[in-house]
Amino acid sequence: MSSPESPDRPARSDARRNREKLIAVARRAFAAADGTVALEAIARDAGVGIGTLYRHFPTREALVEAVYAAELDDVTAGAPALLAEFPPEVALRAWMDRYAAFVETKRGMGDLFRASVASGRIATPATRRRLTAAVGSILERGARAGTLRADVDAEDVVLMLLGIFLAAADRDAERIGRQLDLVVDAVRPKPPE
Repeated sequence: MSSPESPDRPARSDARRNREKLIAVARRAFAAADGTVALEAIARDAGVGIGTLYRHFPTREALVEAVYAAELDDVTAGAPALLAEFPPEVALRAWMDRYAAFVETKRGMGDLFRASVASGRIATPATRRRLTAAVGSILERGARAGTLRADVDAEDVVLMLLGIFLAAADRDAERIGRQLDLVVDAVRPKPPE
């Protein structure tokens, strides 16, 4: 017998909406959290009962993994939209801000996130490839426009960003912003001498 959310049968529209609401509320809660987030509070804020939360996410880890997947999808899919709206160098900086928010949400997931990575349920090499591809698309457009260097490797940019976020234990948004500005400056073409 298939469950309402099995791959064999699509979820009902109300079930999909409830799942999306739970993920949206959990994303905000994890991003704002300094400690453990109560699942009851997530269910309440999403306007559903705790049973509905557990039907969609039988464990706290399952919710963390769903939030992570939704965040990663948003970050990686955001590059084309930013490029449609802004010049490449501005799109890159805006994408970096979105990536910073993604990292901040992961911090709020704490030990559960780290356990999912350690168990292999969250594959960090796949994450890095997706992030690198997003940065690469922006760098490529900027190189064609002449506003970003053509000799910059997208993976190097991702590694610089990871270094900034890992070193920012104090979560000082102003300092992180200055460092992100420095990364953008580093990938701009050098002025002629």
